[in-house]
Amino acid sequence: MKLPLVDAKTLIKILVLKGYTQIRQSGSHVQFKNEKGILITVPVHPGRDIGRGLLRKIIRDMELSRDEFIGLLEEV
Repeated sequence: MKLPLVDAKTLIKILVLKGYTQIRQSGSHVQFKNEKGILITVPVHPGRDIGRGLLRKIIRDMELSRDEFIGLLEEV
């Protein structure tokens, strides 16, 4: 099963749900950090989805499995 396409707004909701806080924004890129110091940058472009490759990297950086991410996606 393919990873579902997600827009930046939904991805940001998931990051906040997992304890990430926004630390800064530079143009259309927003950076989030958690208590472990893991930094994740999300490109925010209205009307566009996050690419599957970048989404896979963000999920890996969040230390989640694909199934855990899909479960969180259903909660949001």
